[in-house]
Amino acid sequence: MRKSALIAVTVILLAIGIWQASRRRSVSSRPGSTATAVQADAPDFAIPDLDGKPLALTNYRGKVVLLDFWATWCTPCREEIPHFVELQEKYREQGLQVIGISMDDDAKPVREFYQKFRMNYPVALGTTQVAEAYGGVLGLPILFLIGRDGRIAAKYLGAVEMPVVDQKINSLLQMR
Repeated sequence: MRKSALIAVTVILLAIGIWQASRRRSVSSRPGSTATAVQADAPDFAIPDLDGKPLALTNYRGKVVLLDFWATWCTPCREEIPHFVELQEKYREQGLQVIGISMDDDAKPVREFYQKFRMNYPVALGTTQVAEAYGGVLGLPILFLIGRDGRIAAKYLGAVEMPVVDQKINSLLQMR
């Protein structure tokens, strides 16, 4: 009897784990969400990029922005970044701007990562204030798609499915 109960609990926990892992979703329609709710204005920020130059979200108004909160030690982040480099190249002329906000504690590994992965978009070290403005960064990666109007169009938690993101970017780029 004990063995069958243990098996049943294990199966239930496994099912819950699989369900949660497959929940990679846009949290675009959660009622009662904070300032990062879809269709809310994207919180502005002004922080130095890796070269010390100012990086402000308002400078990209009129563009579609893919805002990626990531870290060098985050495995899904490391897998996504080459795709973001491709998306930046593919849609740059149509008005896409990828921005990376690294949640690493030190700029050194971020600079090395930036060079190794030939990142073609601005990257800055995140601050507590920026993370909190976007609803807190309790896990990585977190991706926001921001429309030309400066409003959050989608928020994704965890690893993204690139065709879904590509389709959403393409849709946002078509809006004027």
